[in-house]
Amino acid sequence: MPEEWDAGRGALALIGDSLTQSGDWSALLPGETVWNFGVAGDTTDDVVARLGDVIASRPGTIALLIGTNDLAWRRSAEHVVRNVETALVTLRKELPEARILAQSVLPRGVEFAEQIRDINRHLWQFAPTVHAGWLDLWPAMALEDGELNPAYTEDRLHLNAEGYRVWAGELAPALERVRELPPSSRAIELPDLGGAA
Repeated sequence: MPEEWDAGRGALALIGDSLTQSGDWSALLPGETVWNFGVAGDTTDDVVARLGDVIASRPGTIALLIGTNDLAWRRSAEHVVRNVETALVTLRKELPEARILAQSVLPRGVEFAEQIRDINRHLWQFAPTVHAGWLDLWPAMALEDGELNPAYTEDRLHLNAEGYRVWAGELAPALERVRELPPSSRAIELPDLGGAA
């Protein structure tokens, strides 16, 4: 195996937007070697476009959370789902040994709740098809109506210190679970149904 693979084998790559970028992950996830690939303002299109940087770093574990900025640009739930699925398929194909964790799009203002629930429902169903784990952050972060819990935010979108503490409290055990999964030895391919409906 190449040397850079061995060096990065234990590293955790966090992929996302400003929610990921702004986390003090070395403090929030003690004991983890964290590579933060969060970029403020990123949409799902941006993440798909820069997956090469993540792949080149050869992380041992990947946690992906992206999609909320697409909603601000009025992109459809289908657009978000398609791009996140593309990202997961690409990561699995290029890094077959990596452990991958897909995280649910976080709640924000209640006006986005139904769209985000729809996105998360689709991603929850898709994640196992690429041997990715799934972390549903809604029970910990959302009020019953789908609003981001005001205790965790000042602007109904970005997280405060308590919001990050709660997220990390959900993320740490989810990473442990995904690392217990057997690695995928090859990319998942759908069977050729020979044009059958």
